[in-house]
Amino acid sequence: MITLSFLKEHPQEVIDRLKIKNFDAEQYVKTILNIDTQRRDIQKRLDDNLSRQNQIAKQIGKLFQTGNVSQAQILKNEAAELKTMEKTLSVELSNAEQDLNNTLVLLPNLPHKSVPKGKSADDNEIVYSFGDTDVYAFMKPHWELAASLKMLDFETGVKITGAGFPIYINQGAKLQRALINFFLDRASQAGYHEVQVPYMVNEDSAYATGQLPDKEGQMYHVTEDNFYLIPTAEVPLTNIYRNIILKETDFPIKRCAYSACFRREAGSYGKDVRGLNRLHQFDKVEIVQIVHPEKSYEVLEEMKLHVQNLLGELELPYRIVRLCGGDISFTSALTFDFEVFSKGQQKWLEVSSVSNFESFQANRMKLRFKSDSGKPQLAHTLNGSALALPRIVASLIEDHQTEDGHIRIPKALQPYMGCDII
Repeated sequence: MITLSFLKEHPQEVIDRLKIKNFDAEQYVKTILNIDTQRRDIQKRLDDNLSRQNQIAKQIGKLFQTGNVSQAQILKNEAAELKTMEKTLSVELSNAEQDLNNTLVLLPNLPHKSVPKGKSADDNEIVYSFGDTDVYAFMKPHWELAASLKMLDFETGVKITGAGFPIYINQGAKLQRALINFFLDRASQAGYHEVQVPYMVNEDSAYATGQLPDKEGQMYHVTEDNFYLIPTAEVPLTNIYRNIILKETDFPIKRCAYSACFRREAGSYGKDVRGLNRLHQFDKVEIVQIVHPEKSYEVLEEMKLHVQNLLGELELPYRIVRLCGGDISFTSALTFDFEVFSKGQQKWLEVSSVSNFESFQANRMKLRFKSDSGKPQLAHTLNGSALALPRIVASLIEDHQTEDGHIRIPKALQPYMGCDII
């Protein structure tokens, strides 16, 4: 959430920068400033009311001591009226603060100055490419090859649950487990502390990291308990530090977690959802960092390099794209997507997003830190997929397939698989 202080000091900058995200913030900013003016007026009246009540309380005591009962009674009547007005003003203040917050949370995060203009993924900026994208005539899409090798069962998944819930079997299941362990081990080696997290979160947690109210329709909701199935382990991982004041010496906080992830993906259809391309339940290893604001963009580069190294070890062709204003998320200030070239489908598949949220999430969750000499200030949060499995599995199957219909296992993954070919 954009801080109120920044918006009040730089209203036009907020409007101009959000235009990069194709978001018209002008009316929102005017509304917020008007509500804040009303809120401050109510606060002043309430403060004056309480100050007058304190004055009267002192005066009444003195009047009773001197025997001036009639004057004391007049002040007691005034105090009763002030007490009634105090209750009214307190309700008005609470309502104004709620209205202010409800409007503030509708504003997306301000994009970093390097975010390019654009309306869709077509306008994203390719910043780096690596690897061989040559396609050969024998190459098949992963759903065909995996079916022939009895690694995936889409039909039974549909019977048990529905589309978007595949079953991994035999070497397919082992490949999933191998990748999860490989990603977790590499994260641990990079200094991330592993955490096991709940797969459901409450409304406060979903709000704190920005899933609510922006992505409410994309999450599975357990209505009776008002829990949400997590779309990513970022949500519970980051919320560990909700309503916490850290010490500056605590930085950097580096956490990772494996979890299943659940996304409704409303409106998904067509060829882009074939096979493992877009699922409602999938596995992912997530990395999260909480850092000093002065270090967050340096850390973003570190996290990008971590994902690059994973893709390099998996021997997959990939590219890095800087998301444009029309494609970047509601909560992010700057995001780099990693895309792997799927040779069987002859298309690029997104396999990771690495994002800096600056203080946007920290402000929503009241995540602050304090130096020895300073007052509490907001931390910066970052996260990244390291990595999401479905499209990695799809790319491994397609890009490492052999002419005789087998799948070559990258050297780094062989100790986890116990073989060099499927």
